[in-house]
Amino acid sequence: MGETVGNAETDPCEDLLEGLRRGRPAAGQDPVKRSQIIDGARRVFIEKGFEAASMNDITREAGVSKGTIYVYFANKEELFEALIEEERGTIFKNMYDMLDRADDLRQTLIKFGKVLSMKITSARVIQAQRTVIGASDRIPDMGARFYERGPKRGHDKVVTFLNAAIERGLLEIEDVDLAAYQFTELCLAGLFRQCIFAYRTKAPTQDEIDHIVRSGVDMFLKAYGTERLAEGEKTLRSS
Repeated sequence: MGETVGNAETDPCEDLLEGLRRGRPAAGQDPVKRSQIIDGARRVFIEKGFEAASMNDITREAGVSKGTIYVYFANKEELFEALIEEERGTIFKNMYDMLDRADDLRQTLIKFGKVLSMKITSARVIQAQRTVIGASDRIPDMGARFYERGPKRGHDKVVTFLNAAIERGLLEIEDVDLAAYQFTELCLAGLFRQCIFAYRTKAPTQDEIDHIVRSGVDMFLKAYGTERLAEGEKTLRSS
């Protein structure tokens, strides 16, 4: 319900529209200010980690008042999740689109696997995952949401792709959910753990990723590929 002024009741939605008509974003609706806060928070979280970072640190880094931050974000957890969502949208945007056009199954798996491996092992993603892991010990719900909104959604897209390949007679898989996890692990064989634990201080080279992904795809198709897939690959090689 809106506020009552005299005998007339004002509508909050109308107030918002009026503010926009006047060229002033309503409180908590200014995308520039929101981006300013998130950028400041990103620098603080990278430097200090989730636990050590405080809202005071973020206000100083973002150059805004604490009151302004609380107009946009209820608490540090909400701000951190907004940052992670923005990072995910930027890094993984359109990555799964290549699974929608799968004329050559092997080449599609290789292309997708290389992009997936490159992004997952990038310094930016590794740092974000370390921060989430550190925060999840105290706030397990946040870790669960991170998984559901990111890795789980990506996993489900791979499952959909594999099911389509099964319908085309190219793959024969009894447990598609498990196979999707196996494919991802094969494309990251050894790389993710080395990166997440800082055993490896630099991201893998393109040649390393190419070698690991091609080997992984070959293993995957030897396990799940059908005779029809093999015949199709022979035709492609001879054409």
